[in-house]
Amino acid sequence: MKNIDMRYFQFFYSLLSLPRFFLQQEGIVLAAVFVVVVSLWGFVELADEVLEGNTQAFDLQVLHQLRRADDFTRPIGPSWLIEAGQEITALGGLAVLTLVVLAVVGYLLRQRAFEAMWLILVATLGGTLLSFTLKSFFGRERPDVMLHLDTVHSPSFPSGHAMLSAVVYLTLGALLAQVVPRRADKMYFIIVAFVLTLLIGLSRVYLGVHYPTDVLAGWSVGLAWALVCWVVARYLRRRGMVDAVQENA
Repeated sequence: MKNIDMRYFQFFYSLLSLPRFFLQQEGIVLAAVFVVVVSLWGFVELADEVLEGNTQAFDLQVLHQLRRADDFTRPIGPSWLIEAGQEITALGGLAVLTLVVLAVVGYLLRQRAFEAMWLILVATLGGTLLSFTLKSFFGRERPDVMLHLDTVHSPSFPSGHAMLSAVVYLTLGALLAQVVPRRADKMYFIIVAFVLTLLIGLSRVYLGVHYPTDVLAGWSVGLAWALVCWVVARYLRRRGMVDAVQENA
């Protein structure tokens, strides 16, 4: 028990020297930090334009282009595409995301990768809290209710599905890529995470429950959050605070 307590003390103490880690890094870590800065800057600029109403015409034009000329309540495309959009958007819902996180946490517990487990829990819960905070702060109204093909209850900006799918899937992909040993597995996690995040965000616009700028804002913050978590995980692993998941023989 004493050894476990000392390990966790070292885990949290190592976070204090994180700024020095940034200054010593080159290449991929600095590129990640640059993307974080650009993403957050893009979110701030987009939020400012949304608050001033400068994006409303663009948002409505995109939504109208995705609707049938003879029936404004239905999106373009065959019936199976509408059904697929509703099924895909469910992958970004809070219930599904919670199940995904719990499944990954269970796997890491089985592998006794406790530090990685705590990183994922902190990253996903923190990102979820950030999403709800931003939506409450901006309080943007949803598109016309005639466009909705999904049930919604919260404000529109930023898109919770787009942001939370980015927070959860990109964070999981980034963190799992740090703890699996094979390069092919690392790329698999990252690619799947990006594809899921992209499709979920697009489905929100297609179903008429979000403006395009809502989704862009959600992606921006979610990407920034996931990259920050990846940098922290990389740093902690370099310090020996996060162990890689060992392949079973």
